[in-house]
Amino acid sequence: MKIPKTFIGWTNIKWFFKEIMNLYSDKPSHFSKKRIESGIAFIIAQTGMVAYLISKMDTMDVYEFLMWAGAEFLIAGYTINQIQKEKKTRTPEDMS
Repeated sequence: MKIPKTFIGWTNIKWFFKEIMNLYSDKPSHFSKKRIESGIAFIIAQTGMVAYLISKMDTMDVYEFLMWAGAEFLIAGYTINQIQKEKKTRTPEDMS
């Protein structure tokens, strides 16, 4: 029985890890180091915020919840602002 070809195959897995290794070397990479690191930081911040909400949900009053929601919007807004700022400062040479 032949295994059907899917997107997640050995060739794509090897390519992904090769690109990650290129990311932290002098070789050009398909991915952006800055975006990968900011994405990891965003995921860590979101995980902490959701864990805090889950653990404190039963004892929070409306004002604490509003502060939590404000912090959520602050983190998301900062991340989007950084992405948009990066798009504006790119030159046509960077896009090729």
